[in-house]
Amino acid sequence: MASIGEILLNTLSADQQIRESATTQLETAANEDFKQYVVMLCQELNNEQSQARIAAGLALKNAVAAREATRREEMSARWMNIDAATRDQIKALVLTTLGTQDVRAGIVSAQVVSAIAAIELPQGQWEGVIRDMLQNLSSTENTNLRQCTLQAIGYICESIDRDILTSQANSILTAVVQGARKDEPSEAVRLAAIQALYNSLEFIEDNFKREGERNYIMQVVCEATQSQDVEVQVSAFECLVRIMQVYYEMMPFYMQKALFGLTVQGMRSPHERVALQAVEFWSTVAEVEIDQENYRLEAIDNGEQPTHTNYNFAKAALPETLPVILELMTKQDEDDDEDDWNLCMAAGTCLSVTAQSVGDACVAPVIQFVETNIRHSQWQYREASVMAFGSILEGPSQELLVPPVAQALPFLIEMMNDPVIKVKDSTAWTLGRVSQSLAECIKPDVHLQPLIEALVRGLDDSNRIVSNCCLSLMNLADQLEGEQGPDSPTSHMSPYFNGIITAMMRITERNSNESFARTSAYEAISIMVTHSARDTFPTISALSTSILDRLEQTIAVQNEIVGVDERNSHMELQSNLCSVLTNVIRRVGKDISPIADRIMTVLLQLSTSASKSSTILEDAFLAIGALTTALESEFARYLDSFAPFMFSALSNHEEHQLCSIAVGLIGDVCRSLGSASASYCDNFMTTLLQNLQSPVLHRNVKPNILSCFGDIALAIEGQFAAYLDVTMSVLAQACNIRAAPTDYDMIDYVNGLREGIMDAYIGIVQGLKSSDSSLLAPHLPHLFEFMSTVYNDPERSDALLRNICGLLGDLAESFPGGEIKPLLISEWVNQCLKEGRSSRQNSVTTREVARWAKEMVKRATM
Repeated sequence: MASIGEILLNTLSADQQIRESATTQLETAANEDFKQYVVMLCQELNNEQSQARIAAGLALKNAVAAREATRREEMSARWMNIDAATRDQIKALVLTTLGTQDVRAGIVSAQVVSAIAAIELPQGQWEGVIRDMLQNLSSTENTNLRQCTLQAIGYICESIDRDILTSQANSILTAVVQGARKDEPSEAVRLAAIQALYNSLEFIEDNFKREGERNYIMQVVCEATQSQDVEVQVSAFECLVRIMQVYYEMMPFYMQKALFGLTVQGMRSPHERVALQAVEFWSTVAEVEIDQENYRLEAIDNGEQPTHTNYNFAKAALPETLPVILELMTKQDEDDDEDDWNLCMAAGTCLSVTAQSVGDACVAPVIQFVETNIRHSQWQYREASVMAFGSILEGPSQELLVPPVAQALPFLIEMMNDPVIKVKDSTAWTLGRVSQSLAECIKPDVHLQPLIEALVRGLDDSNRIVSNCCLSLMNLADQLEGEQGPDSPTSHMSPYFNGIITAMMRITERNSNESFARTSAYEAISIMVTHSARDTFPTISALSTSILDRLEQTIAVQNEIVGVDERNSHMELQSNLCSVLTNVIRRVGKDISPIADRIMTVLLQLSTSASKSSTILEDAFLAIGALTTALESEFARYLDSFAPFMFSALSNHEEHQLCSIAVGLIGDVCRSLGSASASYCDNFMTTLLQNLQSPVLHRNVKPNILSCFGDIALAIEGQFAAYLDVTMSVLAQACNIRAAPTDYDMIDYVNGLREGIMDAYIGIVQGLKSSDSSLLAPHLPHLFEFMSTVYNDPERSDALLRNICGLLGDLAESFPGGEIKPLLISEWVNQCLKEGRSSRQNSVTTREVARWAKEMVKRATM
């Protein structure tokens, strides 16, 4: 039998059969005797003579670590089931291997140490691992041992919860900073130390708050940016980026004394990776200051004293940083891959966020750059000028931007004829930004025809620019919608609608989806349809026929598809077609009736041919939901044929998004059919209640189910009495779910759940209003208690406040004779309605609902 070393080497073989056989042997060994398996791997990793050391270390790491949470828990349990003596033996060997002569094996050992520590430290085990490694750093001249130990510490800091390591922060920081000093003779050790410092920045908060320690840390990092080793420079700038994100409030002194100069110098570095990180530093400054300003304004709106300070570093540095950023935007080649992140892209992104941060201050110098270079003989400068112009259209005031944009628009349209594809691509992107943010600069009688002609020509150009041309046309459709919205008889876009749709349909006929050209065209068609005026309906009618033809063709060839890539492309095509069809149905409403039978037939065929886990079912269901809303009661003729698909989706708990869409379809059906849906409600309610009890179904579906109860009650009105008690019991249970103050994911979930509960209560109250509201009486005390709890929760959303106000109004209207006066005169009710009416933070809709509710409550308590 082959040795463990031979098997490990075989996993690296170029022969697929040998490689797969070796992998199977390793999996079998792990399953048969995991303890012996990891011991063998550890010994092989520790063996200085073995050629399979790296493979052994990687196999050992993969035996105890995984990305997926479920798999990670399984591996953790399997490791902890090994007896303590054996685990200690393995850990000792791995720590010893950190000092091996083969630094590659030492680095893999560092990963193994981190993987084991990630399992044991949270369980109170191996608490001496950091202490033991710090001892390595202070008592050895072995450079490899120091380098790999620092890497292990860095990996542990990256993967372990900060609270577990806080007590050892001082020791870790001392060792890491010691290794990162400029007089460290080994650049490899210095690099590992800087990377470990990066990973430890969050849990050394207390150290960073102390000025003396902070000064020393900043000195060490700043000195590292001047290292002769490029990797150390890159890591040092990465460290500065992270420091700015985490400790912005403490940066004024260092920005003035060192960081301004160091980072501007870094952006000019001949080494692209160094320059990229220096540019990223200023992008981060701008992003943080945007957040700081938002926090400050939010506090002022709330009548509170701002606790966040915006030091305006980006604005202060603008005279130094902006010329460098603009220069870097010219650094590109025609052969650059559009998917590769490079210095030109980074600079463009930096300019965009800087404009959002500093506002008007960037306009004049950028406009000067544009005027100088927009007709430059070198295409890189033309492209940079157009990109720079587009990058500042969000942030500065509209008043300042309108004149230069209006002046530049004819030049931009003309530049869509530039011979260089990259220039045309950036021009199309900039035109999209103009049409999105400054559409008032586009005068329909002057600019619209040449602009649309240029964009349509672009659609027939390289796939690379199609997406941005489509984006521009989508924005134009949105911004130039008719004055009466969907009811407009015509719009500025109507004369061009047929030509645009025809051009985009040509794009969709291409065999490939290179640069997402085909997907962009389908998306643009959907948006064009959504914002179309009524005089374009003949074109939309012809479009719907073409889409149905294509869908039928895709179904006909479904069984001929072979290969994963071809199948994925086929599914994407069907998804795009369904999306267009959905938007057509939503746009024309009842006018879809003449072809409704054909649409439903195609969608049912699509549902039949799709696999259980296919996302096509989701797209088909969304189209059916739109058809349900459009046809209203006429949809009843399709329900018996469609119901099996809907109930199958409701039972498919593993595909929770599909299940959620199916829940929404129940609401669509009930709203459309009204009381005629009552005969289906027994099955609807039974299935929905079963789903609420499912331990497998994703929790995000459950708020939608609760909301659906309201749709059902609103549709069948008094007939909902048969389900009232069980529904109110389920809602009462859901009302008890709370979130910890620091569990932000749970806070969002609870807010969503409460919105679903409120939707249910509103539907039930409104549904029973016309029959017998007295059925609600036993449930009202709990209902008011729940509303009070939600109102007094500081994390509640504007939507929840609006729903509380609306429900109070509905209840007051349902009990106008003073029956619930004691509940309605509660102090919290008065405060809630007052806040809903008067707070500037609330939406207009919330204020209107609160005013109406106030009047209803007043009448019910007179």
